Amino acid sequence: MKQFTKQVDVSLASQATLSLPINKRIKGRLRVELDTGEEAGLFLQRGITLRDGDQIATEDGYVVRIIAANESVSTVQCHDPLLLTRIAYHLGNRHVPLQVGDGFVRYQHDHVLDDMVKGLGGQVVSEQAPFEPEAGAYGGSSSHGHHEHGHHHAHAHDHEH
Repeated sequence: MKQFTKQVDVSLASQATLSLPINKRIKGRLRVELDTGEEAGLFLQRGITLRDGDQIATEDGYVVRIIAANESVSTVQCHDPLLLTRIAYHLGNRHVPLQVGDGFVRYQHDHVLDDMVKGLGGQVVSEQAPFEPEAGAYGGSSSHGHHEHGHHHAHAHDHEH
């Protein structure tokens, strides 16, 4: 079984691909199956988040390119910047990992959050798509949020900041 131990900083020719959803791209230790069907293990530095297009390698130089796999997401597309900002604010207030794009926000599908967005006047589409959440305000490749311990809040609560 191939053991991937390092992330490659330079673009190299890859011998295979590995498609993973976000909840697996945030783990440094993981048994995986390459897109070729071959079993492998990830033994990467803790705290990194693998992004679409990243590359990882074995000690002997076997390189694999990471693909952000399609997963169940909710996408809010909006041409009204104020409404989209309000929706992003309320999702952020619930500590929801959020992908921010040009005219849209995306989060892992959650019907409670979908109802909240609709209540704010947004339109939500549930779909299968890659999910690339923001890394967080303090940079690095680490994902900040509740992914680290496997859940996110789907309930409303206020914070004093």
